[in-house]
Amino acid sequence: MGLGKIIELVNIGKRYIMGDEIIDALKEITLAVEKNEYLALMGPSGSGKSTLMNIIGCLDSPTKGEYKLNGNLVSRMDDNQLAEIRNKEIGFVFQTFNLMPRMSTLENVALPLVYAGVSKSDRIEKARKVLEQVGLKDRMSHKPNELSGGQRQRVAIARALVNDPAIILADEPTGNLDSKTSIEIMKILSQIHEEGNTIILVTHEPDIALYARRIVRLKDGLIETDELNQFQVKLKQG
Repeated sequence: MGLGKIIELVNIGKRYIMGDEIIDALKEITLAVEKNEYLALMGPSGSGKSTLMNIIGCLDSPTKGEYKLNGNLVSRMDDNQLAEIRNKEIGFVFQTFNLMPRMSTLENVALPLVYAGVSKSDRIEKARKVLEQVGLKDRMSHKPNELSGGQRQRVAIARALVNDPAIILADEPTGNLDSKTSIEIMKILSQIHEEGNTIILVTHEPDIALYARRIVRLKDGLIETDELNQFQVKLKQG
């Protein structure tokens, strides 16, 4: 029994014009994502997966097609509404962590709450809570350069979680990490999914995609395959 669609994309296309060249990064994408799904987007470089992720995350708008988020047409939203969605509805986790170097771990995690207008005491309390959730209770006063790559990615995940977003978008979250640390990060994302979040993961690594329940492969701006991950299905059946 599904929980209802959180993301609906119909005939989405994205065209870039660079000088005399026309690049169709996405040609025609129709895709629905249910609440609390765990979806991996795969595909070779240039397949359109990052472009699709940016459109889903309201960081970019399509050239054609229709995008509904929670039943609302994204094309009808103004800049303020889009900014609010990016801050409150969607949590972003990037390959490069994107942390503020001069801020402590706690300050980095609390930053989205500043933009959301949350009081300082509530910001600190919420940031502490999510840092404990990702196992960084003893690293709250450290700066990013005092942390390992895996710890920095945990900070980035905590920052993505701090506003209780419905959707986590993770773009190559293990791209800069060794395999042992990658497994630790993927376990955290699986735990977040178990707690009710919708997760969309962009990866080119098959072993990382296996953590997702559904795998969508893109090629040349089109969906090549869209299937349930049989490994996870069997795991659930026990």
